[in-house]
Amino acid sequence: MQSFVAVAEELHFGRAAARLQMAQSPLSQTIRKLEKELGAELFERNTRSVALTAAGHAFLPHARAVLGEVERARQATRASVGAVYGHITLGFTGALNHLSLPPLTRAVRTTYPDIDLDLVGRVMTRDAIQQLDSGALDLAFVGLPVESALVHTRLIAREPFCVVLPSDHRLANRSVIELVEMADDDFISTPLTAGSALQEDAMRACLEAGFRPRVVQEITDPYMILMLVAAGVGVALMTEGLANVAPPGAVFVRLTGGTVRMNHGLAWSAKAIHRSVVREAVLALAERVLPTPPPGVNWSATAN
Repeated sequence: MQSFVAVAEELHFGRAAARLQMAQSPLSQTIRKLEKELGAELFERNTRSVALTAAGHAFLPHARAVLGEVERARQATRASVGAVYGHITLGFTGALNHLSLPPLTRAVRTTYPDIDLDLVGRVMTRDAIQQLDSGALDLAFVGLPVESALVHTRLIAREPFCVVLPSDHRLANRSVIELVEMADDDFISTPLTAGSALQEDAMRACLEAGFRPRVVQEITDPYMILMLVAAGVGVALMTEGLANVAPPGAVFVRLTGGTVRMNHGLAWSAKAIHRSVVREAVLALAERVLPTPPPGVNWSATAN
């Protein structure tokens, strides 16, 4: 079951073997044995690709359910002697989560040393929802609001947006800027199709200011956006906390009013099948480490 799920998620025998810490040949033999026992081919294989067959697609949710039950059985055994034991997968975007990810991961490793914490980077909000629903992720940092019944969410921070400018920009020495002043500038953004809450919030703010930003470069990684700003490619709208990791040549300037904000959240699957002792323990720990801020309070109150 573990071998099948690994190949189904990676769609590559080499990567699945590395993930399982085994050689590729015995992994292939395990899959063939499973297919023989089931009486159906689970994968279409050729020299270039691996794909699930119809039988494979039908079998995958049941295989995950079986593995979930096995894991819950292990957790129950350990819980009977007071230990929290198991595996949890946490998705995050990247530099955008540099204020939320470290305190939570440190707390998990200190409080629950028997939990195996797997971190998955470059997960945008839209992808996070899908992976939480499928069981590929247990928890994920997302941008709020999330309009989906597939997940539950909790607000963990509010963070103001700033304009990020090249250091030689005409407005780089200003203390505050009205967003409309950037209407004629070239913008760098995450891709429109990436499902990024950062991109959606930034686009909404520009439209509300009366202009549609002229995007000249799209890139997924928020830190690389800062690098391109520093290189003079364009300007960007980014959250204030990223000023702590800005490269030389990129200047953060606050927006007037401070009302343009991104809401950061923690999300988990709404399905009972994905509930576990480990996930509930980490969620409870997250409430202490990353509490929901009171109305009107920005990130600084939750990052201390």
